[in-house]
Amino acid sequence: MVEEDIVLGYKISKNGIGVDKAKIEVISKLPPPTSVKGVRSFLGHAGFYRRFIKKFSKVVNPLCKLLKKDDKFNFNDDCMRAYEFLKFKLTTTPIITAPNWSVPFELMYNASDIAVGDVLGQRINKIFIRSTMIVRP
Repeated sequence: MVEEDIVLGYKISKNGIGVDKAKIEVISKLPPPTSVKGVRSFLGHAGFYRRFIKKFSKVVNPLCKLLKKDDKFNFNDDCMRAYEFLKFKLTTTPIITAPNWSVPFELMYNASDIAVGDVLGQRINKIFIRSTMIVRP
C-alpha cells in the first residue's frame, strides 16, 4: 500500500488528509485582493473549507461586506486581518485527520418529519472531530 500520495490536490498519509504543499505555497504567496472579483474568487476557494474553520462566517464577514453591489471597494484593516487569518488557516491546519482507532467513536443522530441525519466522530481532548455526516430525506 502507498504510505503517502497526492490525490485531487490533497496530501493523504497515515497522519490524515491535508493540503498539498504546492497549494500551500501558492496560497501563502497570494497578495490581498484588489477588486470585488478577487475577493469573490478567494472566498470561493476558502468557502470549500468552511466547515473546517471555526466561526467561518464571523471571520469572513468583513470580506463579504466588500461584495455589496453599490458600495465602494475599501479593503481596510478588518478585511486584511480576516484575509490573513484565512490564509493562515488554509496553509497550516490539517483539514481532515485520520481516525484514531484507539479512541471510541460517537454516533450522534437527529430526525424530523423531513429528514434523518447522523454524524460519526471521535472526542479527542474534549473536542469532537467529525468523521462523516449523512443526511437522508
